Amino acid sequence: MEEKLKEILSEKRFRHSLGVAKEAKRLAKLYGADEEKAYTAGLLHDCAKGYSIEEQIKLCDKLNVKLDESLRICPPVIHGFLGAEVAKKEYGISDDEILQSIKYHTVGRAGMSLLEKIIYIADMTEENRDFDGVDELRGAVNRDLNEALLISIEQQFKLQFKRRSTLHPNMIDMWNDLVLKSRKE
Repeated sequence: MEEKLKEILSEKRFRHSLGVAKEAKRLAKLYGADEEKAYTAGLLHDCAKGYSIEEQIKLCDKLNVKLDESLRICPPVIHGFLGAEVAKKEYGISDDEILQSIKYHTVGRAGMSLLEKIIYIADMTEENRDFDGVDELRGAVNRDLNEALLISIEQQFKLQFKRRSTLHPNMIDMWNDLVLKSRKE
């Protein structure tokens, strides 16, 4: 898988994918998830990112990946939904938990599994990431996975608001789900 990814991704994107795989495996060990599944999902999470948005849309049509209105207004997140199908067809992944983790790694969703949460946050906290707030996020992820997710979503909302960009509804659903669960604890 690594050799194939190295051929299709830029050097920077490949390094990021290795970083996510490493961080996902570490978080899986910390939170009691399957480490090998976490590594595989982390490695393949951006397997469709090497294509332009136009190519991604064409591939979605070819592979029967449904692009609803939410995806069409947020094209940078299409690669997750397409990536799940690419992982299945090109890399032989049949494990639904891995595929779901790839699919939702950019937008999340309400009711995420432990592995989905790990891949989502590993994408943000892997060692090659460098953005305002990443150190806060890295500290939080070692203490409380759900709290780290809330911080990450809040950071994403602020960035999108500043850019006046669209928000995918799944992120809002994920936020609401996590907030409601945190109130019950």
